[in-house]
Amino acid sequence: MSAGLSQAALASALGISPSYLNLIENNKRAIGGSLLLRIGERLGVDMAYLSDESEAQSIATINELMFNPVMQGIEVSQNDIREIVSRFPEFATALTRFYRAYVDAAANIEALQHRLKSDPFLSSLLHEILNRVAGIKSSAEIVATTSDLTAEEQRRFAATINKEARDLVPTLQSLIGYFETSSSLLSKPVSPMNEIDEAIIEAENYFPALEEVADELAKVLPPERPLQESRLVELMATRFGIDCRLSADGREALAPGFDSARIMLLPEAASPATRIFRMLRRYASRAAGDAIDNSVSSLTLVSDEARQIARRALSSYVAAAIMMPYDRIHGMAEERRYDIELIGNLIGADFEQVAQRFVSLRRKGQEGVPFGFLRADRAGRLTKRFTLPGLILPASGHGCLLWPIYRAFSTSEIVRQVSVFPSGSRFLQVARQVRKYTGSFERLSPVYAIMLSCDVFHADRTVYGRALDAAEENVEAGPSCLLCPRLECAHRNDAAA
Repeated sequence: MSAGLSQAALASALGISPSYLNLIENNKRAIGGSLLLRIGERLGVDMAYLSDESEAQSIATINELMFNPVMQGIEVSQNDIREIVSRFPEFATALTRFYRAYVDAAANIEALQHRLKSDPFLSSLLHEILNRVAGIKSSAEIVATTSDLTAEEQRRFAATINKEARDLVPTLQSLIGYFETSSSLLSKPVSPMNEIDEAIIEAENYFPALEEVADELAKVLPPERPLQESRLVELMATRFGIDCRLSADGREALAPGFDSARIMLLPEAASPATRIFRMLRRYASRAAGDAIDNSVSSLTLVSDEARQIARRALSSYVAAAIMMPYDRIHGMAEERRYDIELIGNLIGADFEQVAQRFVSLRRKGQEGVPFGFLRADRAGRLTKRFTLPGLILPASGHGCLLWPIYRAFSTSEIVRQVSVFPSGSRFLQVARQVRKYTGSFERLSPVYAIMLSCDVFHADRTVYGRALDAAEENVEAGPSCLLCPRLECAHRNDAAA
């Protein structure tokens, strides 16, 4: 080996057998967690080289494909899937894109079926068409089967048939126009976030050029944190001529003549951290537009919609870097053991903002704890994700019901557990419920759950790693029901069982 170790010596140092190490070298066994970290340390190899996150995600997506009912009866071993992904990465990429297109198409069909059943406008059109067709059919049958009709009666029936047919034309045109509009809307990818997820994985969710831009933009702001809203309101007005105003419900934006380029409405029910972040994102988008566009161009994105979403996402990245400069947030995280709530209070950011910023601490030589990030809505769907080596996430839909992210909806406290995955890897997972608006009884708050995950190898670097030996906090979990081999699990979805 290039590190000067024989296979037997490396296996002995890692505490595994030479035969098992040989299987790993030949892509016959997946590795992750502490074993992956030990291999990196022994070989002096960068973790990014050993842990190909995009490869792991491709394997997970192909697994999900193979569990789909349309693949019933086709048996492909895990070793074969790993070999395909390793030896033919372009084919694996094509296969994952094809599957995601299939998922999008299935969602389109489901949406169309829902419209056919429940859309009142469509129901009214179809009812009118059926009534007119029934009238035409009835009049035509009378004319065809009644031989003693007078000329006047025949003329009257013919006029009725002609009128119903002519009146039917605009109704049919409305129906065709309806479906053309629906088709154009449904032809867009249901989840362009899949594209962005892959691109973010490739970039390791770290953009050094944007970090530098954020440091420059932050120089016009006071160094103290939390930032003051009044200072940002003044900055937006003097530099860009944008008037930032508090709004109760945002209805002003619907008024004729409202100038969204000159006026920015901020929800008065939102927390100060939310309003500050929105102003910083607008500030970043205007002041660092070229740098953001360059970073978007560097990502592997196919659809225009994905590029638009990516631009907003990278504007948010710059806003977070201004709000929480890298050196400062990294130092606070290490000193205060990644206590999300405490650091959020000190720096003036909310739970989700701090959690996402932790994920981006990937600067070489100044890395933070490597975290994976998930956000779920109250329906349980995963709406935002950043992956982690060894922590496989489904390509769409829901995750494992045993993850603490789903328990977080039932409590206002932080929920933590050690999730033990079928591969044997163990992850510390920390989740909490968050509300987007907290300052008004009259406003229904969107509620999400946020979860951070890290390998237990890093648990002792965090405040959440205390007393992890408690049995009740070690839970056998999986990536999702479709991908999980625990067939005996009582929580399995019936469709996957």
